[in-house]
Amino acid sequence: MTLRWLHLRLTAPLMAFGDVSIDHVGPTRDFPSASALTGLFANALGWRREDGAAHQALQDRLIFGALIAREGRVLTDNQNARLGGNDRGWTTWGRPDERAGATYDSPHRRRRDYLADHDCRVVLRLLPGDGPDLDRLAAVLERPARPLFIGRKPCLPTAPLFAGWIDADNVQAALLALAMPGRALWPMTGDDPGFDLPDLRNWVTGLHGGSRRVCEGMIP
Repeated sequence: MTLRWLHLRLTAPLMAFGDVSIDHVGPTRDFPSASALTGLFANALGWRREDGAAHQALQDRLIFGALIAREGRVLTDNQNARLGGNDRGWTTWGRPDERAGATYDSPHRRRRDYLADHDCRVVLRLLPGDGPDLDRLAAVLERPARPLFIGRKPCLPTAPLFAGWIDADNVQAALLALAMPGRALWPMTGDDPGFDLPDLRNWVTGLHGGSRRVCEGMIP
């Protein structure tokens, strides 16, 4: 059965496909995660972080593959800030983060990796269920409720995210239909040798939500 796939183009001078963070280090993957695509669409739809059930339902419906049309390079940003006792930090949970303790001699450090001049294509469809359909997602990418970014707020796209439609029987056929050779990632099917990719989020708790079985290879 021929299926319709939404074609996304993710390209920017700098962008980030967040990997598993350890301590102050925030690495990036080469491909977008299921949680990153969920957050991208949710932002375009105007959803809030409190809409955890809607986010979760959308993530559970995503079927997608990704292909690197142009390999970027990793750029590492090392950030150091000396915070005083009265300094407060911005957070994503709705209240300022205040420092505890009496020692402020050591700086606050963190490292963030970005992809420079990277171009990644995504082919995506939705399983049946409640929530937006593909036409709605395409529409909000062209007229989003809020400004869109790829991974982190400074990472503004340099091209329209919605790049058209593809008709194909499965995700690998949809990637082939892009007519762009490159390294690709797609969900494991049949006897494909796959591996576990920890890219799911539990949107109700805000914590890591598990892994998917995926395959990586070259699209000719």
